[in-house]
Amino acid sequence: MASRPITSWQIDGEAMETLSRVLDLPPENLIKSISAVPISRKEEVADFQLSVDSLLENNNDHSRPDIQIQAMRLAEKLKCDTVVSEISTGQGTVNFKINRELLTKTVLQQVIEDGSKYGLKSELFSGLPKKRIVVEFSSPNVAKKFHVGHLRSTIIGNFIANLKEALGHQVTRINYLGDWGMQFGLLGTGFQLFGYEEKLQSSPLQHLFEVYVQVNKEAADDKNVAKSAHEFFQRLELGDMQALALWQKFRDLSIDEYMRIYQRLGVHFDEYSGESFYREKSQEVLKLLDSKGLLQKTLKGTAVVDLSGNGDPSSVCTVMRSDGTSLYATRDLAAAIDRMEKYNFDKMIYVTDKGQKKHFQQVFQILQIMGYDWAERCQHVPFGVVQGMKTRRGDVTFLEDVLNEIRLRMLQNMASIKTTKELENPEETAEQVGLAALIIQDFRGFLLSDYQFSWDRVFQSRGDTGVFLQYTHARLHSLEETFGCGYLNDFNTACLQEPQSVSILQHLLRFDEVLYRSSQDLQPRHIVSYLLTLRHIEMKKPENLYCHSHWNQCRKHHFYGRVFFLLP
Repeated sequence: MASRPITSWQIDGEAMETLSRVLDLPPENLIKSISAVPISRKEEVADFQLSVDSLLENNNDHSRPDIQIQAMRLAEKLKCDTVVSEISTGQGTVNFKINRELLTKTVLQQVIEDGSKYGLKSELFSGLPKKRIVVEFSSPNVAKKFHVGHLRSTIIGNFIANLKEALGHQVTRINYLGDWGMQFGLLGTGFQLFGYEEKLQSSPLQHLFEVYVQVNKEAADDKNVAKSAHEFFQRLELGDMQALALWQKFRDLSIDEYMRIYQRLGVHFDEYSGESFYREKSQEVLKLLDSKGLLQKTLKGTAVVDLSGNGDPSSVCTVMRSDGTSLYATRDLAAAIDRMEKYNFDKMIYVTDKGQKKHFQQVFQILQIMGYDWAERCQHVPFGVVQGMKTRRGDVTFLEDVLNEIRLRMLQNMASIKTTKELENPEETAEQVGLAALIIQDFRGFLLSDYQFSWDRVFQSRGDTGVFLQYTHARLHSLEETFGCGYLNDFNTACLQEPQSVSILQHLLRFDEVLYRSSQDLQPRHIVSYLLTLRHIEMKKPENLYCHSHWNQCRKHHFYGRVFFLLP
């Protein structure tokens, strides 16, 4: 568990001062060893715990006496006071229970003062420098419809950018489009053979997709088609105006379509870049590699970089084709160098599927041997594959099909409940609620894990699901509006002493720890788990899930996730 500075210990400095005096350690060293205790459904637990093992790690005494004995000895030296009402020991810990009235007052005051910034102002983050962070995510292929495989990159990258931005970092969101490469040789040739201008104008990406599928089949059977595709891409690389004009048309049509999809997702970018931006700079990279003696020619005429230093074939990265045209790796090298010059980033994060793990390892390693020490600031965040995602029409190919399916299923779920009344905008509400449910389902596990997709699980109205999580948030807003409470400037702490209220307060204490963990490992599952636990302890007897007023609140307030960085 990540350690944290404890707000309630700052009620007065007496408890900290006592610990500091007994242990002969400065308060800042103690802060690193104290954490909030996770709530328990079975019993009322302490509020904070001091890890004795963590303290001993910082101790120069290498004898390391028995941890449990040390914990008991330390507990005996400490006394309860107006802040700490009870002291006990656990497995290698000293546990502290805070005066309940004081706990209630302090936590609620902090929540009210900080509002949506609650947890972000923790001392856990105050000592960390604000950084310039570049996040590259989504990155669909131009002239192809937005494939569902890009969904995870889009929502994960958006989460990372949102979280880093909320923590005060300067974030640049880049959509690095796959708008260059041999696929455009195939597509250019394919459109000349099978394309129709009328179809291109009426349904651009659908027609381009059909052309691409057809030309791939032809190229596999006819070497002349494959040769024509190769020649078309060479013309692009050499700047042929006719070839570039056709490519530009495909690119513009694609971006228009992507912009519409991103609007539905609520995702934005600061920069739309692409491999095409670096077709000239990639040649400069090749010259630089050659000047450093890193470029090696093969018998086939290609150029490679040997990352092993001893000719190991598994450690060779190809950076140029035999005809002198660039490759994906070459363009990524040029893009990284350009971004460092442009943004002077402290961290650059690439969000792609785990199949590209070796590619990024090689790119980062080549940057290192080229002499760019900042390559260690580059990070690849890989994710697993979603399996079994289908619509009623069959296997899913395009993201738009998924969004339409989400909206349809959510509308049907709402319509099937007798108590559902007319909504202000049923289609918009259904899509927002359904998309958020899909994101929560995706974020529950490790990003690297593959998982089997299930529509039924996504839209379950009970249990640990995104639908029910949103309902909880909407229900709370509905209660606020019904009773006109909102945020209170004054409250009666005596009304919040029962176990359930105390459990909620204890859980709120842990929020900055959860943010810290997610900010360190970039895993949204910590926040999802936190929210689901909060939902469990704050709700006993849920009302009808599809209540009219609650769904309108969902549309209006857009669920916990907006506050907790999961959603756009």
